[in-house]
Amino acid sequence: MTANVFAGITGVVLIGFLCQWLAWRVRLPAILFLLLSGLVLGPVTGLLGPELLVDDVVFPLVSLAVAVILFEGSLTLEFHQIRDVGRTVRRLVSLGAAITWVLIALATRWMLGADWAMAWLFGALVVVTGPTVIVPMLRSVRPNARISNVLRWEGILIDPIGALLAVLVYEWIVVSQGAPAAMFGHSLLLFAKLVTVGSVVGLACGMALGLALRRRWLPSLLESLATLALVLLAFSASSQLSQESGLLAVTVMGIYLANRKDINTNQILFFKEQLTLLLTSILFIVLAARMQPAHVLALGWPMLGLLAFIHFVARPAAVWASTTGTELNWRERLMLSWISPRGIVAAAISALFALRMEKAGYEQAGMLVGATFSVIIGTVIFQSTTSRWMARLLRVAEPEPRGFLIIGANPVARSVALALKHNHIPCQLVDPSWENIRDARMAGLRTFHGNALSPHADLHLDLSGLGHLLAMSPSSELNALTGLRYRSEFGADHLFAIQTAREAGASRRTTIADSYRGRFLGRRGLTYARMAGLIKQGAKVRSTRLTADFDYTQWYREHGRRRQPLLAISPQGQPQVFTHDEALLPRPGWVLISLDLEAELGDSESPRATLPARHPGRTLAAMEPPSRLGTQ
Repeated sequence: MTANVFAGITGVVLIGFLCQWLAWRVRLPAILFLLLSGLVLGPVTGLLGPELLVDDVVFPLVSLAVAVILFEGSLTLEFHQIRDVGRTVRRLVSLGAAITWVLIALATRWMLGADWAMAWLFGALVVVTGPTVIVPMLRSVRPNARISNVLRWEGILIDPIGALLAVLVYEWIVVSQGAPAAMFGHSLLLFAKLVTVGSVVGLACGMALGLALRRRWLPSLLESLATLALVLLAFSASSQLSQESGLLAVTVMGIYLANRKDINTNQILFFKEQLTLLLTSILFIVLAARMQPAHVLALGWPMLGLLAFIHFVARPAAVWASTTGTELNWRERLMLSWISPRGIVAAAISALFALRMEKAGYEQAGMLVGATFSVIIGTVIFQSTTSRWMARLLRVAEPEPRGFLIIGANPVARSVALALKHNHIPCQLVDPSWENIRDARMAGLRTFHGNALSPHADLHLDLSGLGHLLAMSPSSELNALTGLRYRSEFGADHLFAIQTAREAGASRRTTIADSYRGRFLGRRGLTYARMAGLIKQGAKVRSTRLTADFDYTQWYREHGRRRQPLLAISPQGQPQVFTHDEALLPRPGWVLISLDLEAELGDSESPRATLPARHPGRTLAAMEPPSRLGTQ
């Protein structure tokens, strides 16, 4: 038995990793592959042994995992962000959530024949969407910035709100026992106790942890462990004092810590994100493996009707009621109505409540899990496969991510960004210097005032349409750090930086690795200081379109010594970057962006005199050996 348990846990973790990796590769929500894996391991093949699926094992796992997941979500919920996201998101998480809850509850009652208690609880469970499924879908669909921001913030905010709603509905069911009129007063007292105990315990644990972090009573090595211990303590203590108040306690604790301005929770949040990823992977597989196919099959065709109602009636009604009078046009509102996949919180809490209701003798408890998982699988599969097509049909999809996130808005960065903009390549310049940002805005460039590594940038920096990082700062450390930060966003092959003077003279022992800051822009010898000096003297970044009569070889014969090639843009609008280790060979039809070095050479030197007339090919090969050129 022990060997089977060890093998089962190892297999679940390994398969969870493979599902997460596959989701990353194909840019689909990992929940889809996790649920399918759980179904195959459990009901289909029975490979996941029943010793891992018994209530005594699953129930504590689900309870603690949901507590950690809700704490991690609420740790990102800052009050000023709620004000910043605008009226649309505030309406969606309040009016929209209420409309969704009521409509789904009524449809569940009439279509599935559920009693009122189960209908109201199911409606509350499937109100939440969640960032764990929204964010991967947005990366695949790439809707415009307004749609992305609304969906992303709705997913973050609705998780704790929906969980609290489900807890309150469940508590009402437990205390009413089918007689709400007779138990109304008693129910109100229990609700008040639940909210009071959860809020007080969560606030107390949050204040204790905040005090310890602010006074530096904990070494950085133990901050994450102490946080996890206090989260579990808050959940357990609150649940002992008032049943089911633990979820509210961890949510309040997370919100309190997120809004403390005198402590830094970045390290804690990173640890919790990694832990949540592990728990999510395990939880989905185990919950799906535990699901009984009979519960889903018993729902029959009415469940498909309920799925259609949720997608085509409940969600559009909530969105259109919440966005009336806002700045969104009808295409954007329709796209918001199309995307609302359900995620981990709905699955975990449904399993949690189903286990409790089974023990309480509710006959329809099995239907709760079956219906919830049907909604999760149905919304994820349908919306993952159709949302990209819908975004293109409505013309609200961003173009391919071919643009550049440029670190720095200094004159060097602005000159490159202007050339890219002239060739219709989107750019976003990031700089904490207001003077640089002001000059960039006056030049008509898209900017972000702030530090690219700040928490504010993590939440508000719009990366839509951007697929490359170009670090143009004079600080080699900042260039390397931004490369590390945005490596997961753009991929290692799309990280580039300008070399600094200190890096040009550094040895392999002291230089920063390419894998951190990306490859160096341009030919060897091009540094930020040199480029800044040339631009200050009047050098320009120029664009040249190559033709069959004036190809790259001809361009190099005429301009190779007086111009530094920086980028090349294909006829399809795909940019490629000249780097120290790769000299491209652009073809006719491409646009070549280069730095004019005339300011350095002076007017007395003839451009043609810099190349030997008899051996131009030898000079070209010696100075800049052409290599392969990508096909995109």
